[in-house]
Amino acid sequence: MGSRKKQMAEAIKAEKKQVAFAKLNNCPTSPRKMRLVADIIRGEKAEKALHILRFSQKEAARRLEKLVMSAIANWQAKNEDADVEEAGLFIKEIRVDGGTMLKRLRPAPQGRAHRIRKRSNHVTVIIDSLNKTQS
Repeated sequence: MGSRKKQMAEAIKAEKKQVAFAKLNNCPTSPRKMRLVADIIRGEKAEKALHILRFSQKEAARRLEKLVMSAIANWQAKNEDADVEEAGLFIKEIRVDGGTMLKRLRPAPQGRAHRIRKRSNHVTVIIDSLNKTQS
């Protein structure tokens, strides 16, 4: 590997050290319902996002709360020496993508059948710290 390529790789690696993520695959909630909750916490500080999710009435909020906690734990595992409260963690990005769909048939009048699509989603939460001074 060339010296310039190695320097770029080291710079990208140092940049990724601050960022931590967590994924939730095949969550049995429709992506539309999950996006309603995800849009509320996008860009918020991690602590405030956890409070919002804790007191939300939506069922998707419980799953997102666990996912944000997991992302914080992943950040903490990457940065053992840093303190979570002082780091100023915030939700940099939250993505809700459609997952697999279970297709079922429901009987309909006159010998017909209607298709039921049970949707699922994939959620990715990326957490970053405001304080970039740690190495």
